[in-house]
Amino acid sequence: MNHPSSPIEPLQWPDSAARQLTVDVMRLDKLHPIVSGNKWFKLKEHLALANPNKPIITFGGPWSNHLVATAYAAKQHGLTAIGFIRGEEPAHTSATLQEAAGYGMQLEFISRQRYRQKEDPEFIQELSVRFPGAYIIPEGGGGLPGITGSEAILRTANTTAYTHIGCAIGTGTTFLGLWRASTPQQTIVGIPVLKGFDAAPLSHPRTLFLPQYHFGGYARHPQTLLDFMNGFYRDTGVPTDIVYTGKLFFAILQSIRQELFPTHSRLLIIHSGGLQGNRSLPPGALTFGK
Repeated sequence: MNHPSSPIEPLQWPDSAARQLTVDVMRLDKLHPIVSGNKWFKLKEHLALANPNKPIITFGGPWSNHLVATAYAAKQHGLTAIGFIRGEEPAHTSATLQEAAGYGMQLEFISRQRYRQKEDPEFIQELSVRFPGAYIIPEGGGGLPGITGSEAILRTANTTAYTHIGCAIGTGTTFLGLWRASTPQQTIVGIPVLKGFDAAPLSHPRTLFLPQYHFGGYARHPQTLLDFMNGFYRDTGVPTDIVYTGKLFFAILQSIRQELFPTHSRLLIIHSGGLQGNRSLPPGALTFGK
């Protein structure tokens, strides 16, 4: 995967203009139709470490953006990919898993209890015996290679003029990469999408967390969030997803209204892609895209 350049677009929000703020969005969702957004950056270092003659193994749920991105990227690199899926195999697999399988990923369904053990030494040992020499990519493309890859996000464009850089937080991989690549004058703002977020592992100087915008937990999407996403697209033309970016932009807008950011701040919001996850919604729930 070649190094991309990231388009940065202005967001014309009346709330930000009234408070003399500059708010731009880095459209990582535009970089690639399949390896969407930050997935490109998190995967590239992992794939460089994989043995070309051995499989790669990774993990995800039935609507995982990571699984689709990994399946496609593995195929492009001539690698065999195996995905361990959270939950028993359903009668009808999700569109996401069908797409991943279409790119050649072998799907293995395991119970939720077993899935929670995926990082235990015993589970890892079982995988190493069953798949000798396989390279394991953590769920979501985490780990040090994912963090290192995410550092390149801020190097795809000139981002040094921004005072604040905001992103959604799942595993924290992208957040840490952004922090490591930022300047001493920049604050990295993280919006956790999981309930019960523990900020301690990610807390560093120049970090700010807004943990109150998870909307009930991971992938929870009450009507309030859907209404915001539809209105945001109508006003800006920027599509968002129910897991990450919808909550991200909602949190940033509320924080602007609450005057969290000093006057004349320059905000860059990282659109991390992941729009395919919206396919889990019933038809008509969103007025745009997939």
